[in-house]
Amino acid sequence: MEGDASRRGHRAGMPRVRTPRHADAPRIDAPRQVHRPREPDRRSRKRSESQVMKKPHVLVLFSDTGGGHRSASEAIIEALGLEFGDSVTTEMVDFFKEYAPIPFNKMPELYPQMVKAPQLWGAGFYATDGRTRARMITSAFRPYATPAAKKLLKNHPSDVIVTTHLAANSVGLWALGRNRDRRFISVITDPVTTHALWFDNRADLILVPTEYARERAIANHMPPEKVFVVGQPVSDRYCAPPGDKHALREKLGWSQDKMIVLLIGGGDGMGPIFANAEAIDASGLDLGLVVVAGRNERLKAKLDAHKWKIPAHIYGFTRDLPDFMRAADVVITKAGPGTIAEALIAGLPIILNARLPGQEDGNVTFVQKERVGVWAPRSDRVVRTLEKWLQNPEERELFAANCLAAARPESARLVARFIGSQVGLRAEPVIT
Repeated sequence: MEGDASRRGHRAGMPRVRTPRHADAPRIDAPRQVHRPREPDRRSRKRSESQVMKKPHVLVLFSDTGGGHRSASEAIIEALGLEFGDSVTTEMVDFFKEYAPIPFNKMPELYPQMVKAPQLWGAGFYATDGRTRARMITSAFRPYATPAAKKLLKNHPSDVIVTTHLAANSVGLWALGRNRDRRFISVITDPVTTHALWFDNRADLILVPTEYARERAIANHMPPEKVFVVGQPVSDRYCAPPGDKHALREKLGWSQDKMIVLLIGGGDGMGPIFANAEAIDASGLDLGLVVVAGRNERLKAKLDAHKWKIPAHIYGFTRDLPDFMRAADVVITKAGPGTIAEALIAGLPIILNARLPGQEDGNVTFVQKERVGVWAPRSDRVVRTLEKWLQNPEERELFAANCLAAARPESARLVARFIGSQVGLRAEPVIT
């Protein structure tokens, strides 16, 4: 989202990105060959040729504990295809669901229930955060988790392992052991409030979404030369520049002469969506409302049954959200990092209506500090913000300009280039 990493400390074959000056790394020249190598026999020559012809394979470890890990993983795999075509092969594995021992294999199913107690979740987040506490936690789970991780890595051979979940880092590195033959890259998806469990200095690269996360990494004793700010990976569908809003609204059947408010809650329709929609409808404000209920069928039915006073369009789960963002004027959403990144790319001012205590606390701070949106956890504050922006469109336009300035539409492709650099795929132009 913001911040760049520097041209200094750049490794051969890796993408160049801007990093702060303190990220300098000494240059180490490769040793010279002082003897003539022995001519390989036929068997070793065949083996060598097959290794050259073999396509690099990238294994992405994620888990469906919240939608952000899957969406970031899918964006990275998509970007690898866009950057390198069929020169690389990829796969995604939900390590909790497919390999974790009982009861951790139920985490994807348990997570939605756990976050229904947000204050308890937040207390657990902060109670376990911190370098010493994180090391104690991972050490306690090591005997239990390492055999499952070794089985995973045996079943899924690869040249590069990419993780988008904090629980996969230390366990995966333990399973690889000291003499590992695979590269290991951590892609951190929490922009600001980055838990200490994300960080393990044995990783080859640590790719972070913001300068705030980079500072957290260094505070947790990560080598600065391994940490690069790349932004938040999002699908390429969101990365096109804002297009013709008039044409998009005509295609979607939305009003051309009203401020359009997009109200979303992730793929599962989470957050105070109905309460916000009801308050906006009752406010009498001259605007149009677009509500996306996602997979939340109960919410969709409730919204469909409501007698709307203002122009309203109700959707369930949709693949058209990139167009919705480009056609709208404001987005109301919970403080998920992926949605924030997508809104920035669309130049869409953000009203945050909910957050998950812990990892999403910093996202609220980021939105406020960068002046790309506001925090409005009550419906009356949502309505007041919309009223203010209707009366003062210049302020809303300033927020929109700030969004575009903070956006990182190249993030997923930059992650892909870093991955490619670890297996000798082509170098890409400098990102500026």
